[in-house]
Amino acid sequence: MNITVIGTGYVGLVTGACFSKMGNKVYCVDIDEEKIEGLKEGILPIFEPHLGTLVINGQKQGDLVFTTDIKEALDDTNIIFIAVGTPMADDGSANLDYIFSAASDIANNITKDSLVVIKSTVPIGTGFRVKEHIDNILKEKGSDVKIQIASNPEFLKEGKAIEDCLSPDRIVIGAESEEVFDMLKELYYPFVINHDRFVLMDVKSSEMTKYVANAMLATKISFMNEIANICEVTGADVQKVRLGIGSDKRIGYHFIYAGCGYGGSCFPKDVQALINTAQTNGYEPEILSHVEKVNKKQKLVLVNKITKRFGEDLSGMTFAMWGLAFKPGTDDVREATSLVVAEELIKRGARINAYDAQATEEFKKAIPDECLENIKFAQSRYETVDNADALILITEWKEFRTPDWQYLIEKLNKSIIFDGRNIYDKKIEEYGFELYQIGC
Repeated sequence: MNITVIGTGYVGLVTGACFSKMGNKVYCVDIDEEKIEGLKEGILPIFEPHLGTLVINGQKQGDLVFTTDIKEALDDTNIIFIAVGTPMADDGSANLDYIFSAASDIANNITKDSLVVIKSTVPIGTGFRVKEHIDNILKEKGSDVKIQIASNPEFLKEGKAIEDCLSPDRIVIGAESEEVFDMLKELYYPFVINHDRFVLMDVKSSEMTKYVANAMLATKISFMNEIANICEVTGADVQKVRLGIGSDKRIGYHFIYAGCGYGGSCFPKDVQALINTAQTNGYEPEILSHVEKVNKKQKLVLVNKITKRFGEDLSGMTFAMWGLAFKPGTDDVREATSLVVAEELIKRGARINAYDAQATEEFKKAIPDECLENIKFAQSRYETVDNADALILITEWKEFRTPDWQYLIEKLNKSIIFDGRNIYDKKIEEYGFELYQIGC
């Protein structure tokens, strides 16, 4: 099949590359000429394992085309995916400017009946608003082109997006006709050839499903972080509590690890957008509001532990920071705990030696300029610890799991570790470390 994907950000690029791998002809369209030229050369705007190989191979085989010319793409396709960003507006709602800009471009360039599929995360009812927007422009032009609308939310985990896309645990399709369901099931059939993973529903329910999925996962994280804080003040061990509750099949072990807060492009934005949607419709979502409050407080837990150990004045102190990305497997630092911790420590007079496997450059762009002069970025994890007064672990990259403990003892001024992801066994205290973790 021939398809167009509008937007070459995280979702659009992964979706387009994976569709092309299955033999489809895919046009990936973006208004950013520099980004498109880079992609033609195999230069990716994001880090995602295995994505580069798919992009290069897809272009070599002629199945993946990057272009700024939407007319070229639409002339050769009749299934159009909108995969542009929906950033959080000041009031917490989803900013739909890019969605409606893409819809206008479609309406002004489309020449044949087509299916428009919204892949972006959008508030409930957006699909019908997009269809109305396109229909109005077509009517003004005197065009007899007809479009249908569908919702097909993505459920990609950063760091495992290619695996999630090629082997999805479910494919949610929201549509209003059997014809549309059949078209998208045919497109996705190669991804689910072993067994049917389609979940079919109406458009509004599909749009809601994406928000609810992310809100539920965020809720589990904030719930467990709150339990960790209760464990800490009562003397319980959240690690043991996790094992105790995770063995219950109704609860499970996923997303019940205590830590220093969630971040990224999805959970914070989508929880806020769902809160805004509820409030706009006259309902106060108390649980979701507290999920977000708990998460904001959780990002300060490590700072609080550090100041409790060393005092509020950290002048003259240096901290090694391992991990800047909001999670391993990505270079994404949006809403990352590392930004909060770094800024708060620097406010108190500290300096930071930082290292991350992928996210250093993105971190430099995101941290306030006045903080940069107090941060030294290292090329390796061990380079950060020389003469540092303590080690702070933020992101659980695998290379941090079993470091050379003796080397750390020798190089750190004080053998202190603040473990924000609870990845270390308390046995390391036998080496002489002071270990501070979340909830235990």
